[in-house]
Amino acid sequence: MMDIQAILLSLKLSFWTVAIMLPLGIWVAHRLVRMQTGRIWIEAALALPLVLPPTVLGYYFLVSFSNQTVFGVPMVFSFTGILIASLLVNIPFAIQPIQRAFEAINPEIREAAQVSGLSEWQIFYLIELPLSWRGITNAAVLTFAHTLGEFGVILMVGGAIPGETKTASIAIYDRVQSFDTTGAGVLALLLLSISLIAIAISYGVLGRSQPHRNGMR
Repeated sequence: MMDIQAILLSLKLSFWTVAIMLPLGIWVAHRLVRMQTGRIWIEAALALPLVLPPTVLGYYFLVSFSNQTVFGVPMVFSFTGILIASLLVNIPFAIQPIQRAFEAINPEIREAAQVSGLSEWQIFYLIELPLSWRGITNAAVLTFAHTLGEFGVILMVGGAIPGETKTASIAIYDRVQSFDTTGAGVLALLLLSISLIAIAISYGVLGRSQPHRNGMR
């Protein structure tokens, strides 16, 4: 039998991770592009989740926040805890594509906007943000798909509490442990399908702008 509860929890976690990380990623990426001093160290720190094992991040999370609460909710073994952990492990997926998109904007466009009398906020909102939509879309899709399949840090921080922290990836692990390979296979196929659809939609949306862009040259 398919674990609908675990699937819905994974989708909920992915949705809230994207909803929180996307505006944060846009702000951080925009700041990094304009930063001069110390930028390389900040970028290196933000990229750490790409190379550190999720269990390492989960361990440090447990050590740091095991006795902490947020509005009375424990930071570990709760949905709030796995959401915060998910935000941490998705930092590079949410920031790097947007940063690259901001960096690809021709500096002359910004200079022309300044000469035209636009404020910094107007330049960001009316020019930089629309020109960076491809990177923002990529960041949203990567963050969603990565959260959907995240296992190690979720297990370390949240355990496997049904309806609270037991996501689809953990449900697959539990099915394998109990030798229910059929149930594990169904869940794995569903996660694969959702991730494939999300990436395909992203590629389709991004690809539709390609002929128009080439025609402008």
